[in-house]
Amino acid sequence: MARSKKSRKVGLIGVRKDPDRKPGQKRLESTPRPKKHKGKPAGSRHNVEQGENGTSKRRENQDPRLGSKKPIPLVVKKTTITTPTQKQKFATPSEELAALEADQRLASLLDKLDDDKQLTKEQQSYVDEKMARHRILCDLLGIVEDDDEDDDEMDPLDDLDAIDINDFKK
Repeated sequence: MARSKKSRKVGLIGVRKDPDRKPGQKRLESTPRPKKHKGKPAGSRHNVEQGENGTSKRRENQDPRLGSKKPIPLVVKKTTITTPTQKQKFATPSEELAALEADQRLASLLDKLDDDKQLTKEQQSYVDEKMARHRILCDLLGIVEDDDEDDDEMDPLDDLDAIDINDFKK
């Protein structure tokens, strides 16, 4: 005898309520029920939301770690050095003197003067103004300028010529 496979399908149990209804036919209702939705629709993270104007709107919950979209300049622009219109206020004359001696513009202009190069009227007035202030500050602090001419007069080698070798002999 042939063996029959077991099946999980169960036939009709009990009596049908509507004898006119066929097994594949759907039930007709007076008010249609809304479908139950489970979860979000497929591909919802790739769908672009439409804004009020019909344009695409960016997502509100973006990752805050993402940076700005502002372009970054790759070449640094040269900035011009502007001199302040107001003079700086220093607490003591020694601080002002230190600032004058550390002034890069004044140092470069003095180097040009040493090399016998011509300065413009603006540059010359700047040097004159700063050097006058330097003299005033040196006088206030009691700093005396050493002249180079005094150093030439005191030559230590002159003393060597005055030594007589016979003084050291016995």
